[in-house]
Amino acid sequence: MMKRQLFLLCLLSMVCLGSCQQSEQKQERPTPLEYISTQAGEVPVYDFKTFEPLLHRQNDTTYVVNFWATWCKPCVEELPAFEQLNTTYKGKPVKVMLVSLDFKEQAEKKLGNFMQKKNIASEVLLLDDPDANAWINKVSEKWSGAIPATVIYKGNDYSFYEQSFDYELLEKELNKKL
Repeated sequence: MMKRQLFLLCLLSMVCLGSCQQSEQKQERPTPLEYISTQAGEVPVYDFKTFEPLLHRQNDTTYVVNFWATWCKPCVEELPAFEQLNTTYKGKPVKVMLVSLDFKEQAEKKLGNFMQKKNIASEVLLLDDPDANAWINKVSEKWSGAIPATVIYKGNDYSFYEQSFDYELLEKELNKKL
């Protein structure tokens, strides 16, 4: 009888712990407005209101958030550095997020083809909010709106860069947060 009660208590504890963790994850990850289907898989679509919490997560992970577009030559040139960072820090508390500013109407074909051709393994999402003047300063008051632009943050330690990166410089800036 005692073993059964102990088993039920353990089972109940695991269920409660699992639901608490799921609740935490749901709070940390806002729901996208929709998903677009691409050749490279589903890409979540956010407006800035639903995206903004992704710039303010409070946990032990360091986030590297790159704003880019397939039509931006300097953005495309620096993507291998972000991909290398994603690979190098896989399994560590570092998360690379590529925020595409491509036009939603073109993203289904163009973004998916690009991701597939370039073998993009980092998380990609589409920020579809045409009122950039309303949200650019919310990312950083230093941001003129030019891309590429990158945010590296851990908790409240938040750095903004309006520049291109090579791998060495990107890793150097990341290591300031680790």
